[in-house]
Amino acid sequence: MNLNDEDLPEKTEEEIAGEMEEVTDEEEVDEEVTQEFTGATTAETEDENIADAGEETSGKLPDENEGIEEKVPEEKGILVLPGDLIGTSEEYASRNGTYGDRGNIYAATTGTVKINNKNRSISVTPFTNSPPTLGLGDIVVGQVTSIRESVALVEIAGIKDKGEREIVGHLNAAIHVSNVKDAYVKDLNYEFSMFDIIKAKVIDMRNMRLSTVDKELGVMKAYCGKCRTVLEKENGNNKLKCPKCERTETRKLSSDYGTGIV
Repeated sequence: MNLNDEDLPEKTEEEIAGEMEEVTDEEEVDEEVTQEFTGATTAETEDENIADAGEETSGKLPDENEGIEEKVPEEKGILVLPGDLIGTSEEYASRNGTYGDRGNIYAATTGTVKINNKNRSISVTPFTNSPPTLGLGDIVVGQVTSIRESVALVEIAGIKDKGEREIVGHLNAAIHVSNVKDAYVKDLNYEFSMFDIIKAKVIDMRNMRLSTVDKELGVMKAYCGKCRTVLEKENGNNKLKCPKCERTETRKLSSDYGTGIV
């Protein structure tokens, strides 16, 4: 039996509105479920991508760094003159261009300090690798290595106006008591002392004799004979005083004492 629309019972407006609300609620629920599902899927996809990226990155790093050795840079310091304190034997091992005394390390030549952090060593690099040629009348800088009755022995470290560059090998020279100053010298120990840094003139190439007679020549840096502290010049005279133990000593001083000027 066929039913026409006319035969169906009529629905009230309230029933129609209720059915529409139910349909809307079902659509909203479906939409929420879809969003939750889509969001979860997206989050899972992002997590997978991050994990994959991490695996790729972690897989590349060992290959890129494989075989690379750690390089410890060398540090270069300031310009130093012979006799300048540059470190201690507790910190570094003494290398080229340096010498040690009583646990301290000093510069043996004019140049720049170089510290090797890998083997904890310290050295002084001269201005150039080309050694200068020593000539008659040259002004040299050196260190007193021994004092005898009438002669002070000096190890020459550099030559003025030739870059104060290091001389190859150990070039020794002597200052005779008659060439110390323009006055009578009773005892060389009052004019020089071990480890003093001096400025002198070459007056004899054959016998390697030096002179400190001129005003600008003589001791440029001196150390206390008791505590090895650098001595300071007292105003108005040529006496030196130790700022630590207050010991007073004398030297044949250069007019450039304590200035660092060669």
